[in-house]
Amino acid sequence: MNLGQWIGLIAIVLSLYILWQIREVLLLMFAAVVLATTLNRLARRFQRSGMKRGVAVLLSVAIFIALIVGFFLLVVPPFAVEFQALTKQVPQGLNRLNTWLDYLRNRIPTQLTPYVPDLNSLIQQAQPFINRAVGSSLALVSGSLEVVLKTLLVLVLTGMFLVDPLAYRKVFVRLFPSFYRRRVDGILDKCEVSLEGWITGAFIAMSVVGLMSVIGLSILRVRSALALGVLAGFLNLIPNLGPTLSVIPAMAIALLDAPWKAVAVLILYFIIQQTESNFITPIVMAHQVSLLPAFILISQLFFVTFFGFLGLFLALPLTVVAKIWVQEVLIKDVLDRWGNNSHNQTEYVIVSGEPPTEKSIENLVNDED
Repeated sequence: MNLGQWIGLIAIVLSLYILWQIREVLLLMFAAVVLATTLNRLARRFQRSGMKRGVAVLLSVAIFIALIVGFFLLVVPPFAVEFQALTKQVPQGLNRLNTWLDYLRNRIPTQLTPYVPDLNSLIQQAQPFINRAVGSSLALVSGSLEVVLKTLLVLVLTGMFLVDPLAYRKVFVRLFPSFYRRRVDGILDKCEVSLEGWITGAFIAMSVVGLMSVIGLSILRVRSALALGVLAGFLNLIPNLGPTLSVIPAMAIALLDAPWKAVAVLILYFIIQQTESNFITPIVMAHQVSLLPAFILISQLFFVTFFGFLGLFLALPLTVVAKIWVQEVLIKDVLDRWGNNSHNQTEYVIVSGEPPTEKSIENLVNDED
């Protein structure tokens, strides 16, 4: 390679290294873009009814803030009360279990006594794991300030993008060569439509899962059924892992009443998860996004490996956007035209008998498109 090619290669390697170092910032920016796209679409719907742009944006932001505040007011207080009761009843349950084991140890033959578990020894053996869990919890609490700062950064960026989205879009488009800018603008339109489709599909799936959870938990007479249903619907934003996380607090609260109720809650959530994954999501997402289930799982594994929990939470919108760019740029603009330029150039020489210029070849390709 000559000197120019070496310089280009070094520039590409340095760019990739810099992007890797700031990957978390880029992910937060993408989260702000997704949120701003959602609120901007809502503001446009208000504008169609004759509302001014500023008023429509303020109303969209107010609805978003009301939903967030309502979620925390609805979910956090009941959970605080129920888990406080759970912390009191778990030691009582352990004492009852220890008493029952002592009664069983006195009633069975001596040869079988060593096979009866000793609860105190089990607790001592589990003490290192408990200490490790407490340490992880303390680390999570100490890192909560970082989470708050990142959330504020996303909200501030979202507000900036909402004020004048076209200005930021023009800046992004100008990063590409002049002959490709109109094409990039069209790709961004498709990304916006696909993101809106994903948001619509996710909202429908969340609503159905939340409603089914509330109805099922109410039939089982589980405490805080509404809060648990709302939490199940929200965690449904995380495919595969979200439903598993939502069953843990539901089973814990159901355990306050009776063990059989916790088992019934597990069966209920299993039925809801199977219904959602086999019927609701395929039907909704097929019309809105058309993503294959295997691609969703692979994208989750990929993004959680490189970006952590935030990557897992944004795996689906990242996959939706990546699919559009791969389909439009790599497949249509590169692979589908592979070898066509040389064929067009040869054909031009045969017809005209003159050496082709770059402008004439470009015009010929545009005419064929």
